[in-house]
Amino acid sequence: MKKLFILLGVFIISILTYGITVTMVYWPGPEAEAMQKVVDYWNSTEGAKHNIEVEIINFSRDEFWTKEETLLAAHSSDIDIVFVATYILGRYVDHLLPLEGFDLKSDVFIASSLESMSFDGLLYGLPMDVSNHFLYYRKDLLNKLFNDKKWQEKYEELSKKYLGKALKPKKPEDWNWDDYKAMSIFFTKKYNSDSPTQYGNVLQMKNLVYNIMIWNDVLWSMGGKWFDQNGKFKINTPEAKQAALLYKELYDLGTVPPGAITYEFGEANQAFQVGSAFMMLQWSAAYHILTDPNESPKVYDKVAVAPIPGPNHATHIHSLGVALSKYSKNKTAALEFLKFLASENTMKIYASNGGIPPVEPVLKELSSKRPEFTFIAEHIKNYGFVESTSEETMSILQILSDKLTAIWTGKLDVDKGLLQVQEEVEKLLNK
Repeated sequence: MKKLFILLGVFIISILTYGITVTMVYWPGPEAEAMQKVVDYWNSTEGAKHNIEVEIINFSRDEFWTKEETLLAAHSSDIDIVFVATYILGRYVDHLLPLEGFDLKSDVFIASSLESMSFDGLLYGLPMDVSNHFLYYRKDLLNKLFNDKKWQEKYEELSKKYLGKALKPKKPEDWNWDDYKAMSIFFTKKYNSDSPTQYGNVLQMKNLVYNIMIWNDVLWSMGGKWFDQNGKFKINTPEAKQAALLYKELYDLGTVPPGAITYEFGEANQAFQVGSAFMMLQWSAAYHILTDPNESPKVYDKVAVAPIPGPNHATHIHSLGVALSKYSKNKTAALEFLKFLASENTMKIYASNGGIPPVEPVLKELSSKRPEFTFIAEHIKNYGFVESTSEETMSILQILSDKLTAIWTGKLDVDKGLLQVQEEVEKLLNK
């Protein structure tokens, strides 16, 4: 009888004791596939110990942010862990809780990535993937320029004619924007009939906020910024004018494909892959595409990367990450999982399955399989900047995109265009 009561007690406890399910929204695609591997590992190890199961909820890419924001605005408790991005953080911050009790050291998580997930000095998001830009170029063609005297003479001749000074070829790591212009001209058949490429360059000039993120590299490299030292938006500056005119000049000279005004990530990659362009400013995510012999058979073994040119190497960075919903009913359990995610070991699992976490030791350790990881770690650590995590970030980017594309195609004077940006952003910020 005593044994029966013991068995009955165990049965009742097993009924009353149940696990907690933590729901996490995640961006669909390679990132979600990498996170699923992490979640599977958690659920079978630490999660099983804590009786906490994590479930990924995937929204489609179409209207992803709108769907998630709608749930947050409704104060829904259906989501415990929210997917966030640097450029969307300010819109979400009122629905999130700061991540406290995390030991996120800058010698593990690269400092600029933590800045990209912070708002008003508080960390709200755990950065899971980082994006930045490289200068991609054809190393075979540059090596020939370094070793061919006739090419060098032509390079000096063209730079003298179009830039007013005879330049000598330099390593890309040492380029300023004049070197960048000179290379664009030299490797364009219109100016050099011996050029193996039709165009010296390819720019992404479509009216798209993500293209402006690349243009911001030029602005920052030239010493410009969105906000002055007092935190006031200030874009109508000599640096911004110079940066805006760089794209226009290269477009007007014909050193980029005429269709560049409609180009974004995919079209720029295509121009480089087929051998039409000598170089481009592009997202680090393009590296594995451009160096894949199946996807880029013409150039895969000829691709090299360097920092963004200019007096100050600078690359925009933004992070994709996860944050804790203020409306979660499972906050303690969600925090347990987030702390697990923040460990170097977990980030290694994530990176091994396709993620790009801003964790320097992990990126360096896995660089034999993903050579670009070394460059990503170095560039975001040494040259990375975060424009803004404010609520208005995307709106500012859209205003810039509208005006800059008009400037580049000659529909709007540069001074008038930048003045309009200044006025529209001031109006936006002073609502």
